[in-house]
Amino acid sequence: MLWHRTIMIELSKLTWPEAAALLRAEAIVIVPVGSTEPHGPHLTLDTDVTIALAQSRRAAELLAEAGVSALLTPPVNYGVTNFADGFAGRLSIQPATLWAVLEDLIESLQQQGVRRIVLSNGHLEPEHVAVLRGVCLDHAHITSEKAKVIFADNTRRKWAAELGADFLRGDHAGCYETSIALAADRPAVRDEVRASLAPVDIGLVDAIKAGGKGFKQIGADHAYCGDPARASAAQGRELVDKLGAMVVAHVRESWPELFAAQES
Repeated sequence: MLWHRTIMIELSKLTWPEAAALLRAEAIVIVPVGSTEPHGPHLTLDTDVTIALAQSRRAAELLAEAGVSALLTPPVNYGVTNFADGFAGRLSIQPATLWAVLEDLIESLQQQGVRRIVLSNGHLEPEHVAVLRGVCLDHAHITSEKAKVIFADNTRRKWAAELGADFLRGDHAGCYETSIALAADRPAVRDEVRASLAPVDIGLVDAIKAGGKGFKQIGADHAYCGDPARASAAQGRELVDKLGAMVVAHVRESWPELFAAQES
């Protein structure tokens, strides 16, 4: 039954008749957005996709518990990843390309009757985040014939503080991201490598504010910042719970009427 429940919330695992019925009936459609880029010598290139999917699936579970149905699209696997320039495996797209991809996905969904769309992001490069914010601003004033789009933005101050000191300083494949990877995709983590890595205490957020343009420039010579050896699956599960709850909080703020019927 658990397998069936998981399959039925993911659009890519449905047949077209099943998709037709659920897209008409679903209250929320969640679009996970990640990237393909280096995450140290111990995490795979799809780590941001793993994070986006983990928080999106948890959000869908929490919404279901609140009586609100949700459906996940396949993830957007590519993002703006200029900060990882110079490392193998980086597959970056232009901000305008990401914007166009998201707009096309939104248009496709709203043509099928979807009116509530959530962008659930796992890649935190500022240029990438700016695109997601911009797409949502473009959809801020909508009619009933168009989809309203919101961005569950965990870089906003009120949410970032809940994710801990590692996140606030700027974690890339450090304790924060590695913990989530251990919880959500343990076989993908190179544990022997991870255990041997020394902390890289750069403070990514401050480095970016100071004008840093890439990992190599700021001294992250192995494409990670933070302390991956300190990561744990238990901490990762707690973080996924917080990230999922964050998505649900954004949904509740945007569409309180969905919850009012269940709570009355």
